[in-house]
Amino acid sequence: MSLPFLELEGGRSEIPVHSIFITHHSIIFIHLLQNLHTHSRFSDGSHEPADYISEAINQGLSILGFSDHSPVPFKNTFALREEELTLYGETIKNLQSRYSGSRTEKTESLLFSEITILLGLEIDFIPGITRSFAEYRQLLPLDYTIGSVHLVTNSDPSHLWFIDGPDMAIYDQGLKEVFNGDIRKAVTAYYRQIQEMVALHKPDIVGHLDKVKMYNRDRYFSEEESWYVRLVEETLDQIEKTGCVVEVNTRGIYKKRSDSLFPGPAILKKLHTRKIPVTLSSDAHKPHELTMLFTETADLLYGMGFRELMHLTPAGWNIVSLKNLFSCLK
Repeated sequence: MSLPFLELEGGRSEIPVHSIFITHHSIIFIHLLQNLHTHSRFSDGSHEPADYISEAINQGLSILGFSDHSPVPFKNTFALREEELTLYGETIKNLQSRYSGSRTEKTESLLFSEITILLGLEIDFIPGITRSFAEYRQLLPLDYTIGSVHLVTNSDPSHLWFIDGPDMAIYDQGLKEVFNGDIRKAVTAYYRQIQEMVALHKPDIVGHLDKVKMYNRDRYFSEEESWYVRLVEETLDQIEKTGCVVEVNTRGIYKKRSDSLFPGPAILKKLHTRKIPVTLSSDAHKPHELTMLFTETADLLYGMGFRELMHLTPAGWNIVSLKNLFSCLK
């Protein structure tokens, strides 16, 4: 399957024809389907990057961004290995060039190209432990960054609370060992860490904002408690001040690890009220996950009052109409 580009006077546009809407008076350029949160075999994903691209084309994506986990300076099973960081960047950039249109085939008035590839990095922020985002931007020719917190520190950097992964018991054990079971202290540390990350490093995208709730399941705290709501509001204050885009991440639901999106409905409503921009992502670790729950999530967002999503292109951020996205998904 090849996606056509429109040839305009003066040269070829960078917008696939399936992302163009023609009215009586103008042509509106919109990249419709994309996923910017994708993990390949370079970190904790299952396949080579090329396999994700093939599936992305099959699923009709116009843009696919790779965002493997940045290296962390301790033994783990989820992050890029330090010695493969350069290879990761070179691999994605080579694929980017391969699909950039250099292999286009002209047919009548159209030029054909399959997909646009972007190089990203999901950068873990652990104060006093991980590299600065600026250093990664110097090491790799990144198109964007996702800033995330998966490991929460409690002053002692040798003891970290791991809030992610497939095992709820690790969440519970870490809460007990790192924070002596004090969930309010632990959750406060999580949101303070996000606030610091946003203020210091200004990631393009804030990843799975309320991930800390994943294994809570109303066992330790309610998201309606005043202290929790206050932490969320303070975090949104910082995001709003910095201008980051917040991702709406579907992974928790389709992996059956959460009953709601990251972030959940209460925070989504606050984002809408504050007009903080959002983007839709699947946090795919396998090729078939690239657009999982996109239709359902777009429907939910529309019902909440959202009318736009932010989509990233090689030229920067664009605004996409949710109504037009529906026409692409359905």
